[in-house]
Amino acid sequence: MNAERDFRGSYWIETAPAGEPAPPPARDITIDVAVVGGGMAGLSTAWELAWRGREVAVLEAGLIAGGVTGHTTAKLTALHTLVYDHLRRTRGREGARLYAQSQSAAIRRAAEAVADLGIDCDWEEAAACTYAESEQGVAVLPAEAEAAREAGLPAEFVTGTELPYPVAGAVRVTGQAQFHPVKYLHALAADLRARGGTIHEGTRVTGLAEGEPCVLTTDVGIKVRAREVVVATHYPVFDRALLFTRLSPRRELVVAGTIDADAAPRGMYITPEQNTRSVRSAPHTDGQRLLIVTGEHFTPGAADVEERFDRLAAWATGRFPGVRLTHRWATQDNDSTDSVPLVGPLHPGSRHTYVATGFGGWGLSGGIMAGRLISDLIEGREVEWAALYDPRRLGSVVREGGSFLQHQARVARHFIGDRLPSVTAPAPEDLRPGDGAVIRVGGHQCAVHRDDSGHLQAVSARCTHLGCLVAFNRAEQAWECPCHGSRFAPDGSILQGPAVRPLEKREVQSP
Repeated sequence: MNAERDFRGSYWIETAPAGEPAPPPARDITIDVAVVGGGMAGLSTAWELAWRGREVAVLEAGLIAGGVTGHTTAKLTALHTLVYDHLRRTRGREGARLYAQSQSAAIRRAAEAVADLGIDCDWEEAAACTYAESEQGVAVLPAEAEAAREAGLPAEFVTGTELPYPVAGAVRVTGQAQFHPVKYLHALAADLRARGGTIHEGTRVTGLAEGEPCVLTTDVGIKVRAREVVVATHYPVFDRALLFTRLSPRRELVVAGTIDADAAPRGMYITPEQNTRSVRSAPHTDGQRLLIVTGEHFTPGAADVEERFDRLAAWATGRFPGVRLTHRWATQDNDSTDSVPLVGPLHPGSRHTYVATGFGGWGLSGGIMAGRLISDLIEGREVEWAALYDPRRLGSVVREGGSFLQHQARVARHFIGDRLPSVTAPAPEDLRPGDGAVIRVGGHQCAVHRDDSGHLQAVSARCTHLGCLVAFNRAEQAWECPCHGSRFAPDGSILQGPAVRPLEKREVQSP
């Protein structure tokens, strides 16, 4: 089971019904609001605005829900590991309260949508738990439970769980939810269309000119004019406020498989120990459930992803002996330096542009929250928690100076170190099928990959976002930028932004 070909990819994408075709626009269009990105944040925003009578178009580079949302673990909860004690110290009790209130409102909004639209998305109410197995890890949990309870969540510290292995303690919050995110978003997309909204897949936005109206340019040669623009591309493809200095990308692995229903946990569990372990189960077939285990987070471009998959699979089968693993995939998240998402005006001078990013692994509740918040801002309504999430905030950056400086130091190492000559890079003829490496060819650093047939293909090794050197992820067969998380296929085509241009082709001789 160690070979990638023995596993299927994202269970959510595989099991979702095909959505309605959504081709790129045939001609230039003028619209009230253009939403860039068709994941949870983008579609939630577009749907909210359509309900309010706005004429909305969603522009998605790939397929609706085919990016980060299609590769999540699909937990919809306001308990975000250990966030509340941290917020209580950095943003005060009121900041923690507003965070809990806004995230809980997002869960209620999703429940309303499921009920009102009759969405068949395996919706289940469940408790969420942050747990620890070690005495050192459990020491922080009583304070987290107290802070979450002060913030308004029904939180309690417990010493026992339904997990089939002992824990030292856990923070438990009831009334949370889990669901099938792709089925949910396909239903929102259908209702959006019914309300006059449009969706365009295969339409990568490459440029933004702010004004009245704003003008978006696309890779299919179409221009979109809109009074308001929402950038919901996970990592912003337009960064007028230098948000890339406050966002740190990380990837996380997922393995999943069937298990007898009586052996499957019904709650949602996460521990920051062991490089993160997250566990939950989902409906599958009579007598069985799908066990979903997440962990092993790393910076994009890590060389040991296959070993990480093996460790996660071994942990899953060791802790849940009856599981039969069938799927594996990876997801990517962006952590803000102060642990709070960046949702609101795109930059200090924004009048008609908005952004939603930095959800830190909690993009389902965060994306739904962002949809409501941005819609209210566009409508000119006051929102109690707007200042908490405002991307223009500066005080929190000062308070979180350590995280900010650590992130910048890591990026700087890549900018400087990547430009120094390497003496360890292999020659092209040394690459095995499936391998890739950055190799100096003709004085240029090239990203060279050998496919399964033995053919070599080469592209520029410089990420087209800001020029960091990419690295090869063999397990996922992708070039990845460790600075800001752009990902490219072996042929240089874009898999994930913020890059909006592919890696340029290079020539290399195949021996």
